[in-house]
Amino acid sequence: MSELQKQALAIAPTAFRPAWPKRLRGLTATLVGLAVLTAMAIDLQLAPGALAKGFDKLGLFLGQMVPPSSGGQTVRILKALAETFAMAFAGTVIAALVALPLGIIGAKTVVRNGVIHFVFRRFLDIFRGVPALVWALILVSAFGLGPFAGVIALALADIPNLSKLFSESLENADQRPIEGVRSAGAPPSAVMRFGLAPQFAPVATSQTLFFLEGNFRNAGVLGIVGAGGVGFELEERIRIFAFDQAAFIILLYMIAVAALDSLSRWLRMRLA
Repeated sequence: MSELQKQALAIAPTAFRPAWPKRLRGLTATLVGLAVLTAMAIDLQLAPGALAKGFDKLGLFLGQMVPPSSGGQTVRILKALAETFAMAFAGTVIAALVALPLGIIGAKTVVRNGVIHFVFRRFLDIFRGVPALVWALILVSAFGLGPFAGVIALALADIPNLSKLFSESLENADQRPIEGVRSAGAPPSAVMRFGLAPQFAPVATSQTLFFLEGNFRNAGVLGIVGAGGVGFELEERIRIFAFDQAAFIILLYMIAVAALDSLSRWLRMRLA
């Protein structure tokens, strides 16, 4: 033991003693976590044999994907890809238009009634728990196959999320320009137009563009359950084991998603 440690022990004898209760609690938590993880693995049948068998089949499927081929359906696939983008764009626009007034109502700085604000936020939280895929399954059953159900499903899934983001953006706006416009004797509409909108509009547009990126990816999944778009074409190829055509669709979809993400990122940087 060094001289410095001896001096420290003389001043505070417990300074270098091992904290056994703390270590014991940490060890107990680790063992409980491992036990829970093991139980979940057993329940989900995550056995090494099942994984090996699945990877063997996956390797076979990947081998059949090379080389990718359109199967003479390039125009049809491109139309489905355009339909997917149209679904994402329409769903995002509808969600943003509906979420704007809802976001204004949910902002504490605009609607100062605490009861209304609390009830409205909890209402949005309930619907935020329903993903777009669940909405698509319900709406396909109600409206039939096609992109209409996908558009409405994306809009319904985005409205509560965008409303919450819009309300938080309004609450975080700088109050000094707003107070300046209000002190000049402007009516409430002018206060919103000249004091709040210049701060809120770039943020709301950036958030909407971000949701458009996500909706373009989600729209492909919705097509698998019959909501139209490129997902429907992909599901059809996988169902008939045309993996080379499935690979072609996936590659086109990845390129389109990357292009939209890059464009959206550039636009959001310009708005920042």
